[in-house]
Amino acid sequence: MAENNDAGAFNQSDNPAPSPIGVHDEPPKAKLPSTKDRIIEAMMELAAERDWSDFGITDIATRASVSLADFRDAFPSKGAALAGFSRKIDRIVLDGTTTDLDEETAKDRLFDVLMRRLDAMAPYRLGLESVAEWVRSDGLAAAALNQVALNSMRFMLEAAGIDSEGRTGAVKLQGLVVAWARILNIWLNDDETGMAKTMAALDRELQRGEMLSARVDDLDRLASPLRLLGRAVMDTRRRMKERKRDTSSTSRRDAEFDAIDPEI
Repeated sequence: MAENNDAGAFNQSDNPAPSPIGVHDEPPKAKLPSTKDRIIEAMMELAAERDWSDFGITDIATRASVSLADFRDAFPSKGAALAGFSRKIDRIVLDGTTTDLDEETAKDRLFDVLMRRLDAMAPYRLGLESVAEWVRSDGLAAAALNQVALNSMRFMLEAAGIDSEGRTGAVKLQGLVVAWARILNIWLNDDETGMAKTMAALDRELQRGEMLSARVDDLDRLASPLRLLGRAVMDTRRRMKERKRDTSSTSRRDAEFDAIDPEI
């Protein structure tokens, strides 16, 4: 009997009770990068290794292990893929935006947003150096990337709780794009661990932008009565033209009636 009990105990240890549901389930698989992400990553890797003009779409597709057809579905050009990189950085920054700094000044909120943008760009710094050199030597590229930067900075302003629309919004937006270009040039050459030069430049540019924004707002307020006056003048001219047109039409009708022979 004792042997049977020992055998029973051995069998139980060999066959433990089933685990609770889910304990031994396989962990969820990591989400695979999309075709667009693979193309962007491959492009920035190549930009870190070569001059921007020394590689093309086929090189990027080969590095990303995608077909040219898949590349075409994702982006129509190499420049469009670079714009896709900018949107990728936008997404990282916007996803990380919280309400923690809502009570801070607009300048401090924007400082935080732009520093987080630099943090998101840091892994691609070598590739961005290649892009910067290309832009400096190609005026058409600079003009095209200005529009990309405008779109990105519009959302950076919104993330900081700063209105980017209205009559003065376009001026503020373009001013921020110009300031951002200067900040990037300093960041690309800032080898200090704490990025002291970059942070000082960013603070300086935002102070300058704050003063410019205040002046633009003041000019907008000063120009408001002139806009109203101009609108009134234009409305008066429009009404006078309409009145002359109506008078002319009436005169022509009267002349036509006078020309009719009453004997007919």
